[in-house]
Amino acid sequence: MLTNTKELKGLEIRATDGRLGTVDQFYFDDDTWMIRYLTVETGGEMNIHRVLISPLSIQRVDWKNRFLEVALTKTQVANSPTLDTHQPISRQHEAAYSDYYGHSYYWLRSQAKDSHLRSKEEVIGYHIDATDGEIGHVDGFVMDDEDWSLRYLEVATQNWWPGKKVLLSPEWIADVRWEDSKVSVGVTREAIQKAPPYDDSMPVTREYESQIYSHYGRPSYWRPYRETSSAGSF
Repeated sequence: MLTNTKELKGLEIRATDGRLGTVDQFYFDDDTWMIRYLTVETGGEMNIHRVLISPLSIQRVDWKNRFLEVALTKTQVANSPTLDTHQPISRQHEAAYSDYYGHSYYWLRSQAKDSHLRSKEEVIGYHIDATDGEIGHVDGFVMDDEDWSLRYLEVATQNWWPGKKVLLSPEWIADVRWEDSKVSVGVTREAIQKAPPYDDSMPVTREYESQIYSHYGRPSYWRPYRETSSAGSF
């Protein structure tokens, strides 16, 4: 199921033995654009403790009733490696976390040995550069809760077309200049301008996704698509 990641904020986490806490934000791998960890706030208002939860531990997500079940006990989570939210998550911390829960090191399967974790809060607001100029900024993400991948960047273009938002696949990113907070995509401004508008109050259906991929003339992630459109995206 495709869901806007804003729905993660405040989602209740239920351990096997009771309520654990709520989701604060998430971290994703900047090579694969996969969500690797949720940051969970545990404890009361006066004693907030932040821990990481991997999607590998998630058993079920109930978006309607706003909770998420994990195959962990509250004691397991309480004794997990502590998280310093004021510092980037280091590979050393990830290794300690993976060893604690018995998870494999996902980065050993990656072709990009210098991949890093990025927080949602870090990337929101990044400028989007089309092939022929700036076109908007990152305003959010749409995730797939089957594999916890970020399927789309939610791009706000209100500086050019008031109120319009569109979706762009991370697969169409040509380059990310993290130090400059810019994302370059391999499509034109005109193609983005004419793309199907995105309304985050509506579900992202397969029909809507098909419209997006058809417009840009790109192959879909769920099946090959050979036709191209006249959107001027190449």
